[in-house]
Amino acid sequence: MVVNKSKSAFKTIAEVAEELGVATHVLRFWETKFSQIRPMKATGGRRYYRPDDVETLKLIKNLLYSNRYTIEGAQRYIKEKGLKNLLGSDEIQKDFFEEKTETVSESAVKSMSQETLNKVAEAIDSLKNIRAKLAKF
Repeated sequence: MVVNKSKSAFKTIAEVAEELGVATHVLRFWETKFSQIRPMKATGGRRYYRPDDVETLKLIKNLLYSNRYTIEGAQRYIKEKGLKNLLGSDEIQKDFFEEKTETVSESAVKSMSQETLNKVAEAIDSLKNIRAKLAKF
C-alpha cells in the first residue's frame, strides 16, 4: 500500500520496510547495530521513522546490499566518513522544524475574546514544549 505523505512526515516501520524492500525484522536488527538509527517510539513501542532515519537506512541498505559491506565494515565506514557527509546534508528535516510565523491583523486580535486569546497562547506554549522535546531526539 503506497501512501503519499509529505517529505517531512514520519513513517511507520511497515512503510519504511516497503519503501526499502526489506522485512520489518531487518530494520529492527539494523537499529541494534547502527546507533545512527533512532526512530521515535510511541507508547506501546510503535516506531515512527523521521525522514533522516529513512535516508540513513537507505545508506545502510546500499552499503550492505549493493557494496557488499559486512555490518562491521558498514559501521566503520559510516564512522570514518561521518553520517552528515555521506548523506550530503546536515539538516534533512530543517524545513520541517523551521519556525513559520504568520502575522495576524490587529483588528482580528481585538475581535477575539480574552478566553480565546488565552486558549491560543496555551496552544502556542504547548506546541513550543513539544518542539523542544522533539529537538532532543
